[in-house]
Amino acid sequence: MTSTPGFRILLDTRRPTTAQILPFTGVPAGNVSDAMDRLGAMDHSIKPIDPASTLLGPALTVRTRPGDNLMVWKALDVAKPGDVLVIATYGFLTTSTLGENVVKVAAAKGLAGIVTDGACRDATGIRATGVPVFCAGLVPSSPSKDGPGEIGGSITCGGLPVDAGDIIVGDEDGVVVVPFVDIDAVSKRLDAVSAKEAAMQAMIESGQLIPDWVDRVLAEKGCEVVRSASGSA
Repeated sequence: MTSTPGFRILLDTRRPTTAQILPFTGVPAGNVSDAMDRLGAMDHSIKPIDPASTLLGPALTVRTRPGDNLMVWKALDVAKPGDVLVIATYGFLTTSTLGENVVKVAAAKGLAGIVTDGACRDATGIRATGVPVFCAGLVPSSPSKDGPGEIGGSITCGGLPVDAGDIIVGDEDGVVVVPFVDIDAVSKRLDAVSAKEAAMQAMIESGQLIPDWVDRVLAEKGCEVVRSASGSA
C-alpha cells in the first residue's frame, strides 16, 4: 500500500520506558531546561489553561490542517494511557483545535495531557476534567472535521521539533521537550541541577544575596567599574 504523506497514521510509535520517565516526576520544567543547557523550551505563548497543571509523559504527535481536528479525534483512539498529545496546527488561532469534549475523552483514555500551538475553547469545562491542557490561546469558535493530517510523524510545535516518544514536561512556566535520544543523558543531569538550585536558595536564606560568581565573571569579562564623583556642587 502506498504511503500518503500528509494524511496517514503511524501506529505503535516508540515510547520511553517507565524507568526512563520516572526521574522527571515532579521536576520543574525550568530544571529540565537547565539540564539541557537551557534549551528545549516551547514558545512562551503555550501555557496551561489551569495554572496549577503539571504535565509529564511521552509525546504522541499530531499534525492537523489549520482549523481542523479530525486527526485529533483519531489520535484519541490511537493513544495509550499516559501519552501526551502534542498537536501542531501551524500556530492557527482563528478557531479552536479542541474543547471540553476532546479533553473528556482524553481523561477517559487515561492520557497524561495535551499540548497544542493552536487555540482551545471551553476553558471551564477543560479545567473541570483535571487533564493538563497547554495551548497558545482561547477562542470560542470550533474546528471542522475534514482532515488531512498525520499521527505519529515529526512535527514542529511551539518552535521546536517534536517526535513521537519525546518526553514532554510542563508546568505554569511552559513546556519543555526532551528528545527521545537525549532522555537518559538529561535525566542523569537532573540531580545536579536540583542541587544547584537548592544551594542558591540556601545561600539567599542565609543572607548572602549576591553570589560570589557575579563579580568573578564580571572581572573575567573585563567589566569596568566607575565610581561617580561625590561632593560636587
